[in-house]
Amino acid sequence: MKPYQHRVQYYETDMMGITHHANYIRWMEEARIDFMEQLGFPYGRMESAGVLSPVRSVTCTYRHPSTFGEDIAIEVSVKDFNGVVLTIGYLMRNQNQELICEASSEHVFVNREGRIVRLKREQPEFCRAINAILQGTGEHNGEAD
Repeated sequence: MKPYQHRVQYYETDMMGITHHANYIRWMEEARIDFMEQLGFPYGRMESAGVLSPVRSVTCTYRHPSTFGEDIAIEVSVKDFNGVVLTIGYLMRNQNQELICEASSEHVFVNREGRIVRLKREQPEFCRAINAILQGTGEHNGEAD
């Protein structure tokens, strides 16, 4: 998968000219949506099928500040998946390849009523694609293994 690209906007910085910490979480969400599209499972399609993916937890470790105008590459990886909870990792680097943020997010899958969805039954192709990534069997274009 190719990294998601984000250019730091002026409004994302604070009075010190540094990206405000809350914006990294927004970038994680942008990168996750891009990752799902690259995987062949656009989030909008999941929602249309009645599957929602709320955030259960987020962690961020800030390693180096980013500033207005910098280009940030966000590498997304699957850290864990048990069919109900998906853990995604994020490595954010500036154009000089400096690691600026290391983060992760956990997502559960629920239906519109808020009940847990077993993806193996509801979205088997998605499960196969995620498990293939975890097993290191290569890039995926949304086709079921």
